Amino acid sequence: MTVGQLYQLFQSHPLVTTDSRRVLPGAMFFALKGENFDGNRFAVSALSAGAACAVVDDPAVVADERFILTGDVLKTLQDLAAYHRRNLNLPIVAITGTNGKTTTKELIAAILAKKYRVGYTRENLNNHIGVPLTLLSMTPETEIGIVEMGANHPGEIDFLCRIANPDFGLITNVGKAHLEGFGSFEGVLKTKSELYRYLEEKGGTIFINGENPILRAAAGEGLEKVWYGKGEDGLVCGEATGSLPFLGVKARIGHAGMTVETRLAGGYNLENVLAAMAVGSYFQVSPEEIKSAVEGYIPSNNRSQWISTGSNEIIMDAYNANPGSMTASIRNFLEIPHLRKLFILGDMLELGAASKEEHQRIVNLLAENVKEGVWLTGTSFDATSRPPGFLSFPETTSLADYIRANPPSESLILIKGSRGMQLEKLVSLLS
Repeated sequence: MTVGQLYQLFQSHPLVTTDSRRVLPGAMFFALKGENFDGNRFAVSALSAGAACAVVDDPAVVADERFILTGDVLKTLQDLAAYHRRNLNLPIVAITGTNGKTTTKELIAAILAKKYRVGYTRENLNNHIGVPLTLLSMTPETEIGIVEMGANHPGEIDFLCRIANPDFGLITNVGKAHLEGFGSFEGVLKTKSELYRYLEEKGGTIFINGENPILRAAAGEGLEKVWYGKGEDGLVCGEATGSLPFLGVKARIGHAGMTVETRLAGGYNLENVLAAMAVGSYFQVSPEEIKSAVEGYIPSNNRSQWISTGSNEIIMDAYNANPGSMTASIRNFLEIPHLRKLFILGDMLELGAASKEEHQRIVNLLAENVKEGVWLTGTSFDATSRPPGFLSFPETTSLADYIRANPPSESLILIKGSRGMQLEKLVSLLS
């Protein structure tokens, strides 16, 4: 079956799933394979649950005409998404970056939804599977698409651009993350900049922070640029007016000045807010609607959340972590006045050979500013040289046991670490 023929079937059944446990009636099931699973094994159960067809690449499971045999299910999914994108008559904004891309995406979606029917990346579906699924969720009624793109190895952003074919791009920032896959900061920068190069080739437009010299240098001259930042010459400019408990922003959009009270914990979110405002203003969302959208956005999924428990106040920012975001979170937390502050920090994963140095750098930063109230967890932090007042635990479960025996109270707590450390499990113990 050609991709064109498959697309005709998709038009009759415009629901796509890769999870046989979540099949909706009439959906197309794509039997993806991974290191520890083979979706072909679940094709029959997907059809029994109501799927209209099952796209498979194992001839042994084909039993009737409902099975669509292909050479590679993943490539077929990606080809179908690219074909669908070519038939969507709408602009697409692609977002990537080391830190803040999901928060920025969510803010942009909230702003644009004030005026348009928006299709955008849900949760963290930003990889070689998630981007196709995001595109296939867009319909002829969708007026603007927002696609988040993540990467952990060179060439991945360019590959995702070839599927999503964006018209606009935004790189939030570039820092040290996934160094195991990229090899160096330069590798990270080159990969993130693939978005700029694709749009340069296409004649697209980028939204860019005018105060970021790395992004300015990477952008080059062959792109239309929409500037934002703290400077006065951008489409949107602004400054933080406070960050306790939530970030306040004094901003100018065009000639309209405003004060925005966000529900985001952390002054480092200023760039994300200004970026989203710039995208909204470019697409002619009114300043009043932009303000309303930003103030109405409440973060979730362990990103920049302020959580009040019965005993403590928590800044929960443990969806992801790398040296840049960890440093920004610590510096922001240090500036907040409170008598009892507690740092609960988990390992930053996927740093490769730089892991030892980067974890020690974080410990040194803390040691320069505090003598106690630091609880570290993970094998990388546990291997650092630490002051006597810092507690360290080899894994999150042992830290959890310590918290049960020594629960803090009346404290302001920062929880920050990579998602793989599962620090969210500690929140219930801190109430």
